[in-house]
Amino acid sequence: MIGTVHEVTPDVDAGTVLAGAQFIDAFRVGIGAAAVNAREACTRMVLHGPRWIDVLIRLRNILVSPFGLKTSGEGAPAPGGLIGLFPVLNETPERLVAGFDDSHLDFRIVVDVAGTAADRQVTSTTLVRTHNLLGRTYLALIMPFHKLVVRAMMRRIAEPADDPVS
Repeated sequence: MIGTVHEVTPDVDAGTVLAGAQFIDAFRVGIGAAAVNAREACTRMVLHGPRWIDVLIRLRNILVSPFGLKTSGEGAPAPGGLIGLFPVLNETPERLVAGFDDSHLDFRIVVDVAGTAADRQVTSTTLVRTHNLLGRTYLALIMPFHKLVVRAMMRRIAEPADDPVS
């Protein structure tokens, strides 16, 4: 169903995307016949998400700064530039991989676009590899919010773009 976000079994090679990942989940949304590539889908998710997510991210950045955690991927290797806070590590029209490494954990977001021209779907997969107690604690603290945030961001992909996104 177009615009409905479902949690699905992750279908990425975790060993290739983020070897040693201890957490992985995936969500999928139908977008019908919309002509959206992986970059546009990721851009709609990250840059055009609900405002309450921006508030949560600002709060997160305030809370983690005393621990020396990164508040963005600025300065990290980004062969495909940045989309919001996320360095684009690898990209084709059908798949975009973004994310960065930090002292407490490493994460990747994989955005896949698949399906026929009349029935396209976008899947967002999140992978996390923790490094220490801080990483495991951080992951446990954000988990209640993660699913809500990803679902809300994914719904934005199915909505018509107000203006063309590149």
